[in-house]
Amino acid sequence: MAKYDPLSRYLRRRTEAAWMMTFRDIERVINALLPGSAVVPQWWANEDEDSRHVQCHAWREAGYDAFLIGPEQVAFRRRQDTAGNSRDQAGE
Repeated sequence: MAKYDPLSRYLRRRTEAAWMMTFRDIERVINALLPGSAVVPQWWANEDEDSRHVQCHAWREAGYDAFLIGPEQVAFRRRQDTAGNSRDQAGE
């Protein structure tokens, strides 16, 4: 199991279009500390599937983008599909 797999599973269970978490919340979910580099916005970059950043795969695979919005606070927002609909509204 990869370090950020629990975060991916947690986010997949969310039904909200946007979800806020503190670093402490995320650390509880992954049962580990985030690295010191998590305080910079680049660590939360929403890169494509070729990214070497394993943390990015966790929220992208769950259908979210991540944004560092304040000291130790992250917003997860559901990604838009290619048709411009949010993933949770696709097919409606």
